[in-house]
Formats: sequence, C-alpha cells, structure tokens
Amino acid sequence: MDVSQPIVVESAANPRRTPTFALHFHGWKRPILERCFPHRQFHYVPLYISAEAFRDEWAPRILAEDEPEIFVWSVRAPEGLREFAHRHGIRLFFMEDGFVRSLVPNASRTPPLSLALDSGTVYFDSRFPSDLELLLSTYDFDGHPELLARAEKGIRFLLETGVSKYNSFNDTDVATLYGPKDRKRVLVIGQVEDDASILYGCDRPFTNNDLVRLAAQENPGAQIIYKPHPDILNRIRLAQSNPADVASLCDIIDRPLSMSRAFETVDHVYTITSLAGFEALMRGLKVTVCGSPFYAGWSLTDDRQPNTRRGRKLSLQALFAGAYLLYPRYFDPVSGVEVSFEATVALIERHLADPPPQPPKGKPVGPAWKPWGAYGVLGWRHLLTPVVAEVVKRIGNDRDAEVFRENPIEFFRELAAPKQRSIGRLLYPFDE
Repeated sequence: MDVSQPIVVESAANPRRTPTFALHFHGWKRPILERCFPHRQFHYVPLYISAEAFRDEWAPRILAEDEPEIFVWSVRAPEGLREFAHRHGIRLFFMEDGFVRSLVPNASRTPPLSLALDSGTVYFDSRFPSDLELLLSTYDFDGHPELLARAEKGIRFLLETGVSKYNSFNDTDVATLYGPKDRKRVLVIGQVEDDASILYGCDRPFTNNDLVRLAAQENPGAQIIYKPHPDILNRIRLAQSNPADVASLCDIIDRPLSMSRAFETVDHVYTITSLAGFEALMRGLKVTVCGSPFYAGWSLTDDRQPNTRRGRKLSLQALFAGAYLLYPRYFDPVSGVEVSFEATVALIERHLADPPPQPPKGKPVGPAWKPWGAYGVLGWRHLLTPVVAEVVKRIGNDRDAEVFRENPIEFFRELAAPKQRSIGRLLYPFDE
C-alpha cells in the first residue's frame, strides 16, 4: 500500500456507486457521509445491532452485492465483523474525525473538516496497528523534503493562530487565571473518562484524578494546574471522577479556556491520550502520556505505557506530516468536496478574519405537528416533549435535552443503553 495516497479513491470517471454498508452512523452523520462520498451507495445497518442479527440479516445482504465495502464509525462493530470481512475479501474501514475537526468548540452535529479512514483500526486504538501507525513506522520522510516543508508551515500556522482540533477562542487572561509564575508549572489535561480514546488507548484503567495525583507526586513543589475537558464544564458529557477529590493538589480551571492559551507559561504537560499532548509537543513542551496515543512511542514523549510495535525515532515535522498531511482526508464543510490541508487552512484563516454572526439561540425546533403518524392521533405525543425533555436533562445534560427536542424518536432510537431504548419504544411505539 502506498500510504502517501488516500486509502479510498473516489473516481468521477467511474459511474458505478460502490455498495457501502455503514455501521454505527447516527442519523445526523448520514447526510454528511453521503455528501463527502458521492460515489458510494450507502446502506445503513441499525445502530447497536447484535452479532447474531448482523450474521443472520445483514451478512447475506452484504454478500449479495458486487464488491461491497464496509464503513464503521469508531470501533463500534459487532463481534466477528473483522473475521467476516477478511474471510470474504471485503474491504473494511474504520472512520473517525481527523485532527482538525471543526470551526466551533462543540463539534456535535456539525460537518467535519477532516476524516480518517483506516483499514486497521481507529488511530487511538493501541491494541492493534492502525494504518497511521504503519505509515509512521515505514514512510521515508527524509526522502520527501517538500512534505516536511509543508509540515513545518502547517505547524507554524497552528501555533500562530491557536487553531486546535475543536476551536474555542476567548480572551481569558491566563496571567490572572494562573497567577504569578514563581515555580515550575505543570498542566494536567483532563479528558472524558469513558471516551473511546481512553478505553482503547490505555492498557489499564486510568482517571483524570489519577493523572493529577501522578503529576503532583512527580513534581513536588510545582504548581499543578488541572484543566477539565470542555464537554465536562459545559455539561455535554458527565464527569466520571470528581475534581473536588484532588482540589488540594492542584488549581482547577473551572471556566472556558482555549487549549492554545492554556499552554502559556507551562513547563510540563500530563495527559492520558489527549490530542492536546501533541499540540503541546508542537510548542516544545515536555509531555508525559499515560496511555498510548498515536503520537507516543516515537521518541518525542515521556511514555508510561510501552508499545512494542513502535520505537522509530521521528522528528516533530515527520510526525505532523504523517498525522495531518498524509493520513486524513479534508473536506469542504458545505459542499463535501475533498480538498487539501492547505485549502482547509485557508478556510480557517477566512473564518478567523471574518467570523460569521452567530444566530440567536432559541428553543430547538422539533418535528412538525401532524394529525397522524408516529406521534399518535392528532399528534398527541408531542405533548410529552416538554415533560420528557426535563427528565432527559436531569438524567443526562443540557445538550441531551436539546437533541431530544429536535427529534424525540431518533433520540431514543440512538441511545446506547438497551433499557433506555426500550423506554423510547414505549413512549413512541411507531417509527417516523
């Protein structure tokens, strides 16, 4: 495989649309997928399908197609899918957001600027070798000086603009927030602890509080600053460990702070698997990682989880070139047309120079009221929405309630917990 080329090639000259079976793609992602891959005919496998249902209902459908392929979002595949694909010679790709995701901090339900397709596994899954890992292990970076020059320009752009995977720009005064610097300053980067990047990127359970304790133990006398994940602060995701339990060891940042500003005046960064660790490397900071993210194991980080498949020494430019230039695919967020990394950078520059006005925030607009259909005679089930929304908010968070209001039936259908999906079927027994 020539890893310098996209893994999947769409050809406008080829009118055939490749039959592609997509697993674990939520409803809002499907139009985006079709826009980015117009030469594919997508068939959406039901969310959370069991291995038995896949084997009995969907495997025969896949085998009936001519040269089918399979897309899986993240690593959420039914047991036996890899073996099935390998046995029948079916191309299987795992998909995830790339390392420049969006122009807004909360990327949920917004088109991605980049996507990564991987025939091995997603890039954060350290259990198996991903295409990215193989690329970083084998590519002749020194033989492509023009690629390294592009990487150097890309790094410089990210540093000068503060652009990150998710972009949140604010005017927080870091000097006031952190206080005067009179000793070593260590930044601990919190993550969502049930996130897949931790579940599949760590060989043992590890929490944010564990990370704070480790940083404090290894840096006696230093100022330990703990930055919880933005989704925790915004109540988009729920915390698994209580920051109050380590408040005596650190200063907890409890207000929005962009990642680029958070690195200011910091000497050392601790993280589990966060991409922010790589962004710290770009700033010349020492980075300790307790999991095995894609950027660990190449001689640039202080690694606490060994990865015997890695060991090659890479420069920062080579690592950036592999991860940002060769591995992902970039898309125009409106048209879905594939573009270059540089075109994406230009889009970001235009956005920074002239950000569009934010629409006024109001209550989410839900499905239209109809006298028949999924919401019952005279649409009486619409009356459930405000009541159930409050319950959803109490059990989950504000964003959950907002998504529920937009489409109550789809919201319950796409919940991960089987019991919660059952409640949804009782409340809304008919499909839309």
